[in-house]
Amino acid sequence: MKKLSYVMMIAVSALAIQSCNHGAKDAKSTADSLNKTKDTTTNVAATGGIAVSSDDAKFATAAANGGLAEVALGKLALTKTTNAAIKDFANMMVTDHGKANDELMAIAKAKNITLPMQPDSAHLKKADELSKLSEPDFNKQYVSAMIDGHKKTLDLMNNEAKNGKDSTLKAFAANTAPVVQKHLDAINKIKDNMK
Repeated sequence: MKKLSYVMMIAVSALAIQSCNHGAKDAKSTADSLNKTKDTTTNVAATGGIAVSSDDAKFATAAANGGLAEVALGKLALTKTTNAAIKDFANMMVTDHGKANDELMAIAKAKNITLPMQPDSAHLKKADELSKLSEPDFNKQYVSAMIDGHKKTLDLMNNEAKNGKDSTLKAFAANTAPVVQKHLDAINKIKDNMK
């Protein structure tokens, strides 16, 4: 009997470990999956349907994911650095991306798009890595991450503004792109001044 109990405990532990490794999706993947489910004509009665194309829904989740990450990393920067220019930039991230996130949430609610409520696993991992750095290393890595992130976000906004199908999301992207460009210009100037 003891042997059977021991074998059962091992089996249950193995299943628990396996499910932990394979079951967890990050917030963006979960939102994309939920939107894909809504985007089927057979599920409209159950899901309420979705009022945009799948590409527009993917844009919305990607934009929300990036915005959430910018706010989270901005808040982290406010606690990690004493560099005044980086602190000012971080405050701008929290304010501007927070405002854009709120605007996008309102659009998503009206269009029945599910958005992530926290950054995806890649951004959470980056935040964790940055949080462990000394201030000089943090400053360099944060600035580098902001440049990369804003280049990608600018491409995302410009693409949606040009190719999106939903007029509300296209307008959001067109209005947000100049703000993202302003951020990219500001962080590039900070990088140049750090040399």
